[in-house]
Amino acid sequence: MYFLNRADAGRQLAQKLMEYQTKNCAIISLSDGGVLVGAQIAIKLHSNLMMLMTENIHIPGEPTPLAAMSASDTLTYNHAFSVGEIEEFNMEYFNYIEQERMQKAHQLHKLIDAGGQVRKDLLKNHVVIVVSDGLSSGLSLDVAADYLKPIKVKRLIAVTPIASPQALDRMRLFADEVHCLNVAENYVDTDHYYDDNSVPDREGLYKVIRNISLSWERLGFSDTTIN
Repeated sequence: MYFLNRADAGRQLAQKLMEYQTKNCAIISLSDGGVLVGAQIAIKLHSNLMMLMTENIHIPGEPTPLAAMSASDTLTYNHAFSVGEIEEFNMEYFNYIEQERMQKAHQLHKLIDAGGQVRKDLLKNHVVIVVSDGLSSGLSLDVAADYLKPIKVKRLIAVTPIASPQALDRMRLFADEVHCLNVAENYVDTDHYYDDNSVPDREGLYKVIRNISLSWERLGFSDTTIN
C-alpha cells in the first residue's frame, strides 16, 4: 500500500479515531515525518500535537542503532539486540557510548528551546495517541514507553500508516489500542511508501505544531501548510 503523502496517510488514520473527537486527547509524533501524519489527526480530534525528540546511538560498523535517547536524557536499548549483545557492546565501546550520550543530549537540549517538545502536563489523564509515519522496528516505541512510564494516561493508542511485522508486534505490546493501515513484510525505507515524501525542516515542523490549534476552526486546512 502506498500513500499520496503523509497528510493523506494521516487523514486515513484520523477516520479510525473519530470516536475520540470529544475526548481529551494529545498527539505525540515519534519522527519528523510523523508530525505531518499527526497533524491531520490533531486537526480532526481538536488535540494538541507534540514531538518526542530522540537521537539514535550507533556502534561503529553496525547499521542498526544500539539505543536511542529522548530529551529527558533517558537511554533506551534496542530490543533487536539480545541482553548479551548489549552487555558486550557496553564493555567494548563504553567510552564511545558515553561520548555519544553526552553529544546527543547536548543536541536534544538545543532543540527543546525551539518549541514543539512534549509537555508532560498536557498528557496526564489524557488519551495519548503516539504516531509515526512508518515503523521498521519498535525502538521509537520503546523510547516513548520509557518517557511515558511516570505519567498516568487514560488510554494509550499507537498509530502508523505502515509497519514491519516486528514493529506491529511491538505496537501491540506498547499500546492499549493499535491502528496500522498496512504491514510490509519486507520493509524498506519509510519514504518508499509515499509518492510525495517531502518533509519540512525542523523550523517548518515547529510551525505546523504551533499552528495546529488555529486550524481547528478552518474547514479546509490545506496540505501545503502542513506537508
